[in-house]
Amino acid sequence: MGLLFLAEWLLPLLLLCAPLSHASPAKSYVVYLGPHKQGAEVTERDIDAVRTSHYNLLGSILGSERAHQSIIYSYTHYINGFAAVLDDAEAAEIAKNPNVLSVFPNKAKELHTTRSWHFLGLEKDGGVIRPDSIWEKARFGEDTIIANLDTGVWPESASFSDEGFGPIPSRWKGICQQGIKDKFPCNRKLIGVRYFDKGYIAEGGIVTAENATARDFAGHGSHTLSTAGGNFVHNVSIYGFAKGSAKGGSPSARVAAYKVCWPPVSEDQGGCFDADILAAFDTAIADGVDVISFSVGGDPSEFFSDSIAIGSFHAVAKGIPVVASASNSGPKAGTVTNVAPWLFTIAASTLDREFRSYVALGNRTHLVGTSFSARGLPAEKFYPLITAVDAKAANATITDAILCKPGTLDPNKVKGKILICLRGLTPRLDKGVQARKAGAVGMILANDEADGEETKPDPHVLPVSHINYRDGLTVYAYYASTRSPVAYITRARTVLDTKPAPFVAKFSSRGPNTIEPAILKPDITAPGVDVIAAYTEAPDPEQPYEPILPYNLLSGTSMSCPHVSGIVGLIRTAYPKWSPAAIKSAIMTTAVSRDNRKLPILDSSFKKANAFDYGAGHIRPSHVLDPGLVYDLGRYDYINFLCGRGYTTSMIRVFEDEPYTCPPKFSISNFNYPSITIPGLRNWTAVYRRVTNVGPPGKYVARVDEPEGVAVSVRPSVLVFKETGEEKEFNVVFKTKAGVRTGEYVYGSLVWSDGKHIVRSPLVVRHQ
Repeated sequence: MGLLFLAEWLLPLLLLCAPLSHASPAKSYVVYLGPHKQGAEVTERDIDAVRTSHYNLLGSILGSERAHQSIIYSYTHYINGFAAVLDDAEAAEIAKNPNVLSVFPNKAKELHTTRSWHFLGLEKDGGVIRPDSIWEKARFGEDTIIANLDTGVWPESASFSDEGFGPIPSRWKGICQQGIKDKFPCNRKLIGVRYFDKGYIAEGGIVTAENATARDFAGHGSHTLSTAGGNFVHNVSIYGFAKGSAKGGSPSARVAAYKVCWPPVSEDQGGCFDADILAAFDTAIADGVDVISFSVGGDPSEFFSDSIAIGSFHAVAKGIPVVASASNSGPKAGTVTNVAPWLFTIAASTLDREFRSYVALGNRTHLVGTSFSARGLPAEKFYPLITAVDAKAANATITDAILCKPGTLDPNKVKGKILICLRGLTPRLDKGVQARKAGAVGMILANDEADGEETKPDPHVLPVSHINYRDGLTVYAYYASTRSPVAYITRARTVLDTKPAPFVAKFSSRGPNTIEPAILKPDITAPGVDVIAAYTEAPDPEQPYEPILPYNLLSGTSMSCPHVSGIVGLIRTAYPKWSPAAIKSAIMTTAVSRDNRKLPILDSSFKKANAFDYGAGHIRPSHVLDPGLVYDLGRYDYINFLCGRGYTTSMIRVFEDEPYTCPPKFSISNFNYPSITIPGLRNWTAVYRRVTNVGPPGKYVARVDEPEGVAVSVRPSVLVFKETGEEKEFNVVFKTKAGVRTGEYVYGSLVWSDGKHIVRSPLVVRHQ
């Protein structure tokens, strides 16, 4: 993408054009000055000098006193810059300074079990660890430090017990930050916590003495951190379902929590702000973490004005892999977030486990729904059935009543019956609360057409079965066909080895990458539906119908992300010298694009999924320690990528502190990514890749599954490696066949194999 297309992202230039008026209200901005040039050993004197330089820089515009009042963060470790409360004119003025590389608003981001590890092939039936498991080979992630940027952590959870752990690794430089009123208990497992709230407060968020702590009151951070690096915890049960063990991907890892997410400031604004996120990245790198897990995201933006892209670049440049969620805005195309090529972006898919509750209708029709309800119906008999429309209160509208909104149901009509509610607008759990308040003995929750096939098991307060759109039509048709409709709902039960699995979750965001279409995103998919992991034990006064559960069931790309973070932690333990790109390649090229029926992976509507849904495929942890070949990348490969996007010298200074001259020609199509995407094929093109042998000597032969309407050839088609660490280059030529339709993406794959290893790369092509 050339500079003409980057124009809309050049906020500093736009700010320069703004009228110099102080009439605009003050808001917070991030003022970014680039990487630090400090050495590895940074003293407090060095840090104080950096802070002073920030005050002096802003003081040249606002005056010394105002500058000290305005700055809310100084980034002093690996990221050089500060966050400050400014009005638009002041932001425009500071952007004129030649030392300032970018100025961007402090925007909000949003938060985007244990069957999962059995499903991923690390256990046999009954939770027995396989002797050849990556857990055993990688020493369960021993002493790898996994950081989680999220809503904090519930430290008392058994998932973070330090029983059996030795001394904290000496390279750890972090702290256990105490809250104002909360004496936070870190230990040898949960070795550090910090919280970052200044950016949140600057944008109207309220932090009281009670919640000024890294403690997790939302549950999201505890869930994600325990999935990535929590202990093995036995006898986990939620309402008697999913009995067994809760496990983290790297159970012997040390973990650290960086709280950057707070309650949403408003209905249309999240609670995870750029200024806090950037501060957390800067601090985590300095603290000495080995992996960063990040289940947060916002609307994609150009990399030099994206706090996540900037912070994660500095981490990756220091050899720290950053694993991020793809977001939950699917299934619409182009919704994937966290799209920088140095990020490892994770989609979400299902397990082979369901929590089923069956619906029996009076006409002998039986339907399969989902539920996590603790209760069963009072007796094993049919109960009268009524729709929420027929049960509406006199003053309620049909539109509100069909959704079972508060105050829309008439208890005289509902009492003793099974109520049919439509999913949408209000929380699913609250619909059950309203049904019980009105006297219903049970509820059938039916999807509308937009929600389609995807159903959710929830811990409802009464017997509930959540059914898909097609079955909902069946229920409504039966209800209309008889004067005395009746139904029965079975107790919820756990069903294992379900098929097909995995399939891509409806909520999981899809490609293509809207910032750089030549980079396939998401990168891979992992379990993210109905995942059981640690949770907060703090009561939620706004949702009193939700019980307090030490372990809870959640879905989202937020849940799939830490599964991969845990696997990354295992690889770091086994191969501490591998680069973040090599680790990513090992996971991507060993992924599988088929489900447990040995058929192509489907989406939630049971249609064939593609690389924009799942990236390289579904993760296979048992293969990642022996990938055969990897596509490696270093810091300057990423800089050349930015050159290929048309970044100027000043833009590149956002990421590289030393003067850098871009190569005369660099095509992004030749960026050494493990997937190959051609967003605009005209007649023919050739792309180049480089692979490194991380296995024994061997001969690899290329095999291509051609995308529809594209002829693909590989030159050379055979690569012979005589030693470990040897590199070989090859090119892939794409030619358009006659009669193809333009404007559509088609999909294929390139596989290198030596008879033992299968190194698979997705091919994604759009005819132009």
